[in-house]
Amino acid sequence: MSDSHELGKFLRRARESLDPERTGLLPDDRIRRVPGLRREEVALLAGVSADYYTRLEQGRNLTPSAQVVDALIKALNLDFASQAYFRALVGPTLRPQARASVQRVRSGLYQLLDSFTFQPALILGNRTDVLASNALARALFADFEKLPAKHRNYVRWILLDEDARVLFLDWEEQARNAVEALRLEAAMLPDNRGLQQLVGELSLVSAEFRSWWAERRVHQRTYGTKRLRHPIVGDLEVQFETFGLPGDSSQVLYVYTAEPGTTSQESLGLLASWAQSPPADTR
Repeated sequence: MSDSHELGKFLRRARESLDPERTGLLPDDRIRRVPGLRREEVALLAGVSADYYTRLEQGRNLTPSAQVVDALIKALNLDFASQAYFRALVGPTLRPQARASVQRVRSGLYQLLDSFTFQPALILGNRTDVLASNALARALFADFEKLPAKHRNYVRWILLDEDARVLFLDWEEQARNAVEALRLEAAMLPDNRGLQQLVGELSLVSAEFRSWWAERRVHQRTYGTKRLRHPIVGDLEVQFETFGLPGDSSQVLYVYTAEPGTTSQESLGLLASWAQSPPADTR
């Protein structure tokens, strides 16, 4: 499917998700037969003709200018992730440069990961591939380094690994966020064959993936909370922050912490001690 058709479907979903009462439009006496705003209302808010906006939403082969893109972003009240997705769909002039297909982690970054004794840490690359992890991250989530190379992918793991479904108390929310983050990256890297193959595989084997992917929602994971039921230390809650790595914009460092003075922090400390010398017959 071309970007024009994808753009049209994205615009329609964004339009239908808006609350008319919160847009500043004056109410009228017409009965609303569709959710969200009408096409002509979006066009009015953006300062474009209703015919032009309609053709955009129909997937016609149009390339809106940067000014029109900015106006539609404001009219549709798009969040940061949706703005990036929208700009990527518009065309290569507004799309970030393609990233290298070969992903390598610098030796200094491995040293940095290992220096986090009480903080789980991961480095994710293109298409959410898990490129590196420290011992505590492998103990908390999964030992990605022992998985086949093809399976060292966060979205694939959280959707297809039964242990992941049991591990996350909020599995559906976490899995949906991961799928929405992958859709954003797919717009940024439309020619990445590995990403296309991953989407194809997950579409075949995961009903949840097919459903969430079809919704065309996007999400950018910059920080958040994960609630876990760990088989060794029980229930705990961790917060994560992300850090872009200079020298390779495709690599992102995820660092997890627990709130000081909580049972979650105690559990994370206990797991850190276990991770330094785990018994041979665990999990």
